[in-house]
Amino acid sequence: MPKRLLVMLTAAAVLLVAAVVRMSPVSAVASDPYAFKNVRIDGGGFVPGIVFNPTERNLIYARTDIGGAYRWNQSTKSWTPLLDWVGWDKWGYNGVISLATDPVQTNRVYAAVGMYTNSWDPNNGAILRSTDKGDTWQVTPLPFKLGGNMPGRGMGEALSVDPNDNRVLYFGAPNGNGLWRSTDHGATWSKVTSFPNAGDYAQDPNDPNGYLSHRPGVVWVTFDKRSSASGSATRTIYVGVADKENTVYRTTDGGATWSRLAGQPTGYIAHKGVLDTVNGYLYIATSDTGGPYDGGKGDVWRYATATGAWTQISPVPSSSSDDYFGYSGLTIDRQNPETIMVATQISWWPDVIFFRSTDSGATWTRVWDWTSYPDRSFRYTMNISENPWLTFGTNPQLPEVAPKLGWMTESLEIDPFDSNRMMYGTGATIYGTENLTQWDSGGKFTIRPMARGLEETAVLDLISPPSGAPLISGLGDIAGFRHTDLDAVPSMMFTQPTFTSTTSLDYAEKAPSIMVRAGNFTDADRPNDSHVAFSTDGGANWFQGTEPGGVNEGGTVAAAADGSRFVWAPKGVTPVYSVGYGNSWQTASGLPTDAVVESDRVNPMTFYGLSGGRLYRSTNGGATFTATAATGLPTTGKFKAVPGVEGDLWVAGEGGIWHSTNGGASFTKLSGITNAVNVGFGKAAPGATYQAVFAVATIDGVTGLYRSDDGGSSWLRINDDEHQWGNMGEALTGDPRVYGRVYLGTNGRGIIYGDRTGPPITVTPTVSVTPTVSVTPTVSPETGCTATYGPGNSWPGGFQANVTIKNTGTSAISGWKVTWTWPGSQQITNLWGGTPTQSGTSVTVTNAGYNGNVGPGATTSFGFNATGTTTQPTLTCTSA
Repeated sequence: MPKRLLVMLTAAAVLLVAAVVRMSPVSAVASDPYAFKNVRIDGGGFVPGIVFNPTERNLIYARTDIGGAYRWNQSTKSWTPLLDWVGWDKWGYNGVISLATDPVQTNRVYAAVGMYTNSWDPNNGAILRSTDKGDTWQVTPLPFKLGGNMPGRGMGEALSVDPNDNRVLYFGAPNGNGLWRSTDHGATWSKVTSFPNAGDYAQDPNDPNGYLSHRPGVVWVTFDKRSSASGSATRTIYVGVADKENTVYRTTDGGATWSRLAGQPTGYIAHKGVLDTVNGYLYIATSDTGGPYDGGKGDVWRYATATGAWTQISPVPSSSSDDYFGYSGLTIDRQNPETIMVATQISWWPDVIFFRSTDSGATWTRVWDWTSYPDRSFRYTMNISENPWLTFGTNPQLPEVAPKLGWMTESLEIDPFDSNRMMYGTGATIYGTENLTQWDSGGKFTIRPMARGLEETAVLDLISPPSGAPLISGLGDIAGFRHTDLDAVPSMMFTQPTFTSTTSLDYAEKAPSIMVRAGNFTDADRPNDSHVAFSTDGGANWFQGTEPGGVNEGGTVAAAADGSRFVWAPKGVTPVYSVGYGNSWQTASGLPTDAVVESDRVNPMTFYGLSGGRLYRSTNGGATFTATAATGLPTTGKFKAVPGVEGDLWVAGEGGIWHSTNGGASFTKLSGITNAVNVGFGKAAPGATYQAVFAVATIDGVTGLYRSDDGGSSWLRINDDEHQWGNMGEALTGDPRVYGRVYLGTNGRGIIYGDRTGPPITVTPTVSVTPTVSVTPTVSPETGCTATYGPGNSWPGGFQANVTIKNTGTSAISGWKVTWTWPGSQQITNLWGGTPTQSGTSVTVTNAGYNGNVGPGATTSFGFNATGTTTQPTLTCTSA
């Protein structure tokens, strides 16, 4: 049954309700059943909210800023995704600005969704409601946008269920839209016109992008259950507003009237408002900004609900020179309500600080203390053995340590049923402990990752080579990984150099252990690092090349089919090419800046670029590019070259999919496809000769993930309405070793991989592609060749080199042999593009199976790693 069963529309204070049954899309395209799983990384993004149900043990939810919502599974200690049904039409629903779990009917759960309040998200926000703990949902669109990935997203929760009458919900909205209320379990909503303050704070009101000018508005709602009997709407409600002078309001008559809470502190924003109904205290944690990345001052306050007295209980008050942070992450131990905890909302250096009080804030202890600088003492130990990449590959100097305790800790929650269990969100994962009370007895409690099943990476590129690890990923924020086991967390992200985000990946089709990646980082942090890196062992180890001037972002990069050279189009910089591993770069003339580059998967001298609706081709290894005559291509898009077939290209973009079999000289637009995001290739179906083609595209009016086993003549939809993953498809590839397997990148739900579950199929070959990109050599009896040595990178105990072979004769040669003698004890450890033999100091390298045929005047190459000291021997080349 579809998750979106009933759609209801509201408009401001006047309700306009329309019931619409959402039917499944109708498509003429057949389907093929698949099972989908995440390639396991665990976490990888910001978790701004963790919500425990107060009346059902182990019912826990987590919300993310771009990756949807999750429900905890206690038996497996993992998270189950709840919003995978969100598709391209409503991709912003994966930004969850608030989440509420019903304390009366615990099967009910609600989410306020929408990713951006500026132009980046074309849709308004919505309230989602579920009666089965998030397995299925109904949708109420709102007449304004919500910002699950906007500034202030860690404050809250802005959505809350009345604990006395669970038909009633309140929701605090951003950007002047005020406070809203529902009296029918979230089906319809109306504005609370009596609420006096919509919130005026914005980080930068003049931001031209409309991002920092976002006003978080009304940011949390807290009910005082004591004020009404069960079954009657709660009369006393506290509401937090992003307004530094008026940050807390209260009603005592069920929302009919509201007043600014008298005597409240000013100058800061209350990120959290948590009520202790046993002792009669409202606690607020404040900061001078909305976060989540910043906040330099703040306080913690306790409000006595019976007397109206405010008491400042800040562990470090804002008046102190030691206060360089705001506060958030506020929580109460419901088993022992005198015990409260609060976190520094941001304390980048040396680490986040947690504070704990067992006397309602009268006194505090810290999770770590200074001893003798730069040393610190810790009340905790961290065990990240399940997710070792959380060190980020760093080895910091004291007082910093790896892994960090956290950052952006807006949500710090003690289990209401278990004083020993705590969970908290960070910018990278969810951490937690199950022996928290060791803090009070003088022992150390243990913190572990608690993010299994929660996959929040934004995937920028994926490659699946024909040998070695089955998948290499390029990710936003956490660089990327070499995935040797799709169901196990990799030990470490890419390092040496470490990119914040990997924007492009490629491998040499005929020498797949050779790989290249390009990416981004903050240049001021590492002025000597390059935005391009290479590997000769299938991504296990990397080394950086040089780079031309002016490079600040990685752009796209491509490796020649034999790994002999690379073409790189850094963002905003003229594209370049390098023979060897980036020791030097030369301008790739004729290729526009910011073109997307790809390599031919057969001919190592052929590269392609796509820019402005034109296809550019180089047949001399990237030195010069020329626009082909093809027209009508999308102005922006993705394109790939088919392994094993020279000159076979596919382009996906606005308007559909185009296919060329002649190196881009002309393209044929595929019928029935009105739009496409990406295209990729995998192992051919049994009986087929052409690779399986995968596409994220709109076919017969349905946007989905598709596979074609006959070169695009027909398509099978391989996902369904329950598996759409928002704006999927920025990265896409099949697996060359497993028929039907597809790897799909999402923007916040990590890497998805799918395998067929249907019966075996056999395809009758119907596709025969004959490449038309060829050169007919002039026949001549004169033959000969030269070999030129090109030194590469070196390191203590080893070095690299590249050798270029040129046919100096007037007829083609069918093979070559290069020989030399080392002057010392150098030993080749790894060679690509040829077959080596070494006896003592004598070395012979003969051509590989694919690069022996060299036309007159043409070149090919091989490269190698060696031990010892770099040297330049005298080379001899003989041809066959």
